[in-house]
Amino acid sequence: MSEVLTELAVILEQRKQESAESSYVASLYAKGLDTILKKIGEEATETVIAAKDGNKEQIIYETADLWFHCMVLLAEQGLHPDDVLNELQRRFGLSGLKEKAQRQK
Repeated sequence: MSEVLTELAVILEQRKQESAESSYVASLYAKGLDTILKKIGEEATETVIAAKDGNKEQIIYETADLWFHCMVLLAEQGLHPDDVLNELQRRFGLSGLKEKAQRQK
């Protein structure tokens, strides 16, 4: 599965070199961080609405949009999906309650 994320990450990096007129992602980069964050908020809200409606097809669709825009954010910040996957891997075997308590210190 992470192959898809890696392939998408490569494409998102390539879009940094393209003009805003030729690519949706390039236009997001050109508009800046606030626009990317707004899109993430929008997609998160749409995901919540789909879940509340119980529409599984729509949940998948909206979650894909949310993940996509989160990946745009990662690329904009010079990060890679592997950074997130490594963090998730680090958390395996760690109680969520313990992990949260460690962050509060």
